Amino acid sequence: MGFLDNSSTTVDAILTKKGRELLARGRNEFKISKFALADDEIDYTLWDVTNSLGSNYYGAVIENMPLIEAVPDENQVMRYKLTTLPKNTAKMPILELTSTSLEFKKAGVKQTITPNTRNASDATLGYTFVLHNSDACRMMVSAGGEVSAQGATIPTFIGDDDRKNSITVVAKAVDLIARTLSSDINTQLTIVGNETGATYTIPITISADVPVNVTAE
Repeated sequence: MGFLDNSSTTVDAILTKKGRELLARGRNEFKISKFALADDEIDYTLWDVTNSLGSNYYGAVIENMPLIEAVPDENQVMRYKLTTLPKNTAKMPILELTSTSLEFKKAGVKQTITPNTRNASDATLGYTFVLHNSDACRMMVSAGGEVSAQGATIPTFIGDDDRKNSITVVAKAVDLIARTLSSDINTQLTIVGNETGATYTIPITISADVPVNVTAE
């Protein structure tokens, strides 16, 4: 959904197929229980501290920018979600991993991914892990969580091809186990802090298995 303009609170909403189905039943099943906000359309480089009219006008250009209307493609919107942090937070939360990339040399190799949130904490609700292509490896809960339905919709902005094979896990840590492959696969793992909204995407390379030639005597 999106504001039609910046002078009113009129909201333009596009319902999903499931939303239209619930609304059409007429059983009071369509209830908005959660929503997210984002500022995708804002260019903060336009904040002008040199404006001769004073500090009240530093953001004049931003405040008068046209706001986007509702877009039904979740891959193209909500890239910059707003998040609520404790009062007096001085630094933005940052996700940290021990490695900046993952490489699997052969099938069956396991690597455990345990994120850490700097400047804040995701210890209570953990993290959402999205493996973009589950053909490359299996993803299992290592600590605290469960696997959601394959292809679950969350704002990771992965391509349509990867989205078909994506799998989502909500946990504090996950295990990635390389599958048997006939050719190399390059994919990604996106991690989102469920309390802070901090996001990190790590590239993954899984090497194909080398066939063993057996000569009969």
